[in-house]
Amino acid sequence: MSSFRNAVVSLPGKERVAKTPFGARIVIHATAAETGGAFGMWETFTPPGHGPAPHTHTREIEVFRVIRGLYRFQCGDEAFDAPVGTVVVLPTYVPHSWRNIGDEPGQMFGTVTPGGCEQMFIDIEAFGADTPEKIAVIEARLGIINDITLALGLTGPQSR
Repeated sequence: MSSFRNAVVSLPGKERVAKTPFGARIVIHATAAETGGAFGMWETFTPPGHGPAPHTHTREIEVFRVIRGLYRFQCGDEAFDAPVGTVVVLPTYVPHSWRNIGDEPGQMFGTVTPGGCEQMFIDIEAFGADTPEKIAVIEARLGIINDITLALGLTGPQSR
């Protein structure tokens, strides 16, 4: 990790917009490249009924704060609802997912430490990854495991 010595500023209207693996809009506020690897930060805007498929991070801890809407999280064998104001911290190596279970669009602020997996959103947008298989290649490179990465044999030492 290099040292983090400059401010990272994400101004309203000038943010980097990308897509989640399930196609929702995401705004990137800070990346590992900008923070010396310390963290990544974004906001996700989730349509009702949407959220990521179950997956496992092998490199980072995720932290979410619900800004708008009602989400249902699954972490290992535990399921719980997260209304506005809830903060959820998800550990590495534990399968998890979440879904907007409300009737309105949801919004969450997300942070990962160390940073890195936010690059997935940027790469999905930059490379036009528009199939689960193309997205799985990006996820596997970043140490994210799910049913598709396993089925395609994309997991290995880089994601363990």
